[in-house]
Amino acid sequence: MPELTAIVPPRRHALDVAMGRGRHALVLARSGFTVFGVDRRVDALQNAAAQLAQSGFRLRAWCADLTASTLPRARFELVIVTRYLQRDLFASLKEALVPGGGIVYETFTERQRAHGRGPTSPDHLLRMGELRTYFRDFAVLFDEEVDEPEAVARIVAIRRSG
Repeated sequence: MPELTAIVPPRRHALDVAMGRGRHALVLARSGFTVFGVDRRVDALQNAAAQLAQSGFRLRAWCADLTASTLPRARFELVIVTRYLQRDLFASLKEALVPGGGIVYETFTERQRAHGRGPTSPDHLLRMGELRTYFRDFAVLFDEEVDEPEAVARIVAIRRSG
């Protein structure tokens, strides 16, 4: 009899943090992930769930203010965060990943102010080089900061096992 691990597909859970209307959710679902999403706006979550349902997928979502709530620990193989910055959430984001799980993170840097659109508060803008400092203990696969067409920092990193 073959080992069960050889015939049972691995769990593939993805979490879209501050997901808004779920622009990443359908891509994740079509890629084989069970998609979870969290946002503080219930109307956005309802819209995202409806979009997934139209394509035959289900969104597992919860409404929460992440300044007052934590994320589940060691539950996701992938965490996606775009256009959202809450510095005190980084530890929870990292702990939400299973060992070997990955994070894709992109948000604006201070240089975005020069574009005259987008966030302007230092609370919502990364300093240059800041994003990579949160993932020093991860295996970084991709890391960049660009100024055009928008000033953003991006990172793709894997939580090390153990």
